[in-house]
Amino acid sequence: MSTARVQVSACALSTAVNHLRLRPNAVVSFTNHFRRKSLRVVSMSSVPPSQPFEIAVKASLTTPNRLGDCPFCQRVLLTLEEKHLPYEPKLVDFTNIPEWFRTVNPDGKVPVIKFDEKWVPDSDVITQTLEEKYPSPPLVTPPEKATVGSKIFSTFIGFLKSKDPNDGTEQALLSELSSFNDYIKENGPFINGNEISAADLSLGPKLYHLEIALGHYKKWTVPDSLTSLKSYTKAIFLRESFIKTSAQPQDVIEGWRPKVEG
Repeated sequence: MSTARVQVSACALSTAVNHLRLRPNAVVSFTNHFRRKSLRVVSMSSVPPSQPFEIAVKASLTTPNRLGDCPFCQRVLLTLEEKHLPYEPKLVDFTNIPEWFRTVNPDGKVPVIKFDEKWVPDSDVITQTLEEKYPSPPLVTPPEKATVGSKIFSTFIGFLKSKDPNDGTEQALLSELSSFNDYIKENGPFINGNEISAADLSLGPKLYHLEIALGHYKKWTVPDSLTSLKSYTKAIFLRESFIKTSAQPQDVIEGWRPKVEG
């Protein structure tokens, strides 16, 4: 499982990321269970928590003690970074899933974060809860803009997995990217205008995966004509929060290998 000649190469990003290492994983005991999407936060605060949030995320497939290639994990980490909230990543090795994580989340999926002694899964729920509980700085995307670019990821996967160059998957992806390019040209630089929002923090990691995976497996890049899309991805990829939470390109390549070769 991390857009094309955005003037930000995967190698350049990898070099930058190497200077921002996550802390080593800690051995911890987890015993709480939870129900999906059951948490509702009733209190709001702009004061950061006294202790870092514990968050289970995918570990690197290639490098010890490094963040792995899950775009949904990066979305949550980006939210924490942009809201200046402290967190302690618990790296989960999916080649040898530890028992504590199976206890925390029997579904075996990341990310999972600890809120008030409850372990909560699902990046949608987590980011919504963070926004409700820590509304400053705001990252809310207006409902009418929240789905902008939402089909890019699924069309990217379809094209990546495709073995038939004439099956229409490339054109479907190009159509979604072109529509997004036109939207950003008229409404940018970000999805909600001048300020970055939750929708950008969701889409950015997916575009990162698109750039690296399609570049590696299909020697494919986003057309140069999509200049607004390229400016958008450059702005996202060069944010300090994004560099700090990005997977290494080699992890993105290895993460998608089963989809491509399976």
